[in-house]
Amino acid sequence: MIRTVSGDILLSKAQAVAHGVGTDDHFNHGLALALRERWPAMYKDYRHFIHQHSPKEGTLWFWGGAEGERIYNLFTQTEGHGGGHPGPATIENVNHALRELRKAIEKDEIKSIALPKLATGVGKLSWEEVKPLIENHLGDLDCDVIVYELYQAGVAGEN
Repeated sequence: MIRTVSGDILLSKAQAVAHGVGTDDHFNHGLALALRERWPAMYKDYRHFIHQHSPKEGTLWFWGGAEGERIYNLFTQTEGHGGGHPGPATIENVNHALRELRKAIEKDEIKSIALPKLATGVGKLSWEEVKPLIENHLGDLDCDVIVYELYQAGVAGEN
């Protein structure tokens, strides 16, 4: 089931969080920056992963923290032009990454996951393009999918 809420995704009580990144992202903007600031170990592990594995666009990388944090980093954006600035997201990358996310949710038996308006900030896609992909890939899961459509600092957003 998909629910839309307003609030701060970092205050979500969901079992996991998913967000979009580039394959050489420095996590300098938006939700990625907030995640980097909250869990510096995640970013350190991410940098190690991308240097060891050269991930492909449309895939994902999972990070689990020492306190039980579960973050799915979806490679929705194209490779940037250096300096850690990813290029824009593509519908194809979002589609493939959401397919991978669905597999991971089922495999990891995730019961609730929070997502932003995926790939619409730094990724530059329109919500009208992305929302149907989320509905198509995640709408029929036995998982509470919480989409944060409007950011409100300091507000949990889940009722």
